Amino acid sequence: MNVIDYLNQQQAKYEMVRHKPAYTAEQLSRVEGLPAPQVAKTVVVEADGRFYLCVLPADRKIDFVELQKHLHVQQVRLADEDQMALLFLDAEVGAEVPFGHLYNLPTLLDQSLLKDEEISFLAGQHDVSIHMKMEDYLRLAEPTILKFSYPADRERLLDPYFFDPYRDSFFPS
Repeated sequence: MNVIDYLNQQQAKYEMVRHKPAYTAEQLSRVEGLPAPQVAKTVVVEADGRFYLCVLPADRKIDFVELQKHLHVQQVRLADEDQMALLFLDAEVGAEVPFGHLYNLPTLLDQSLLKDEEISFLAGQHDVSIHMKMEDYLRLAEPTILKFSYPADRERLLDPYFFDPYRDSFFPS
């Protein structure tokens, strides 16, 4: 069942928006003019052979050590694109929805997403997104709420050799 059918079946209040394709949550934030902390990205991880759907803000990254501690597992790694394609048969790779139970996956929500009253996310396609109240999302997704992310910019602050060719310049201005 795709997410639109599910939301309709649950009589959820939401807004569906068509837009130019966005291939990351950060791109979705820019395309729709939304604050990055309000836009959810879904990341599938494999922890000791079990898959989990992690939901976190567009401007944050997974702290794998924290996630490993919360899940009481030996190893946590990102699922690869082939695994994602098999898990989410009705979604484009990279546009997975934040409702793990639709795919028999536990949903883990980073607590930093709770700061906003609304949540926005891709709806299984790169050119369609959903906006809904956070309280409705929490009711429908029934996620486990954990703290497992850190600001994406932290890498730049902690690593003096970190270089991002899309943000940094070889030449001083």
